Amino acid sequence: MSQKRQSAIFERLGDKRSPITTLTHDYPAGNVIPPHFHNVDQLVYASRGVMTVKTAEGSWVVPTQRAVWIPAKVPHTITMSGRVAMRTLYLHPRLAKNLVRGCCVVSVSPLLRELILQACAVGALKMNVKRHRHLIEIILDELETIATVPLQLPNPSDARAMRVVEMLMTNPGDRRPLARMCRTVGTSKRTMERLFQEEVGMTIGRWRQQLRLMHAMRLLAEGEKVTYAALEAGYSTPSAFIAMFRKTLGKTPREYFGAARA
Repeated sequence: MSQKRQSAIFERLGDKRSPITTLTHDYPAGNVIPPHFHNVDQLVYASRGVMTVKTAEGSWVVPTQRAVWIPAKVPHTITMSGRVAMRTLYLHPRLAKNLVRGCCVVSVSPLLRELILQACAVGALKMNVKRHRHLIEIILDELETIATVPLQLPNPSDARAMRVVEMLMTNPGDRRPLARMCRTVGTSKRTMERLFQEEVGMTIGRWRQQLRLMHAMRLLAEGEKVTYAALEAGYSTPSAFIAMFRKTLGKTPREYFGAARA
């Protein structure tokens, strides 16, 4: 879907007295927030469920207990896999100076999680309220050291590469060799590898691995079994998927989603 700004809804948020405002909202499975953008930066935290954020530059999957950083003026959509409990912090632009000026998935420490929930309980944090000021300062301290999680799929700009991306996105579990897909769009796998490396910073094989992992995570969030999610996403065996999941998130799918539901 195109994320051109002219087709996205502009939502003006916040006020000068409140450097951080919040949103608390629960969404049903399959809900899609249409293209929009804000005048403020935002940290969107999933306390339950899995979200997929899409922009013109790519896609990011946000699993339970992680968050996505979306800078101001970036048009985006958000799609829910499973029921999603979304907790959002809206920050005045450049308030969190060290965070990148592009989207990224980030880890949420136990302290930051509690800070997000407390801020959401308040609604709007004002600098002239002592308790609010302390909350703002601690939140910003936590954001200084926040760690990113490699759960993004950047889009290439080359037309041939984008046609391959569209084929893979349509069917993440497609087991056709990449060389055959490349021939379909009139180029070689070697050329495609070079294009992906130059334009998105990873090989097409690595990009495909990321797509499969992210697709399987969405299926798990929707309640599917590990074996089904792994095979549907194109993994040769469930153990191969479990190994990749553990490498990325530090736990097995069963441990991760079990803890999240608890």
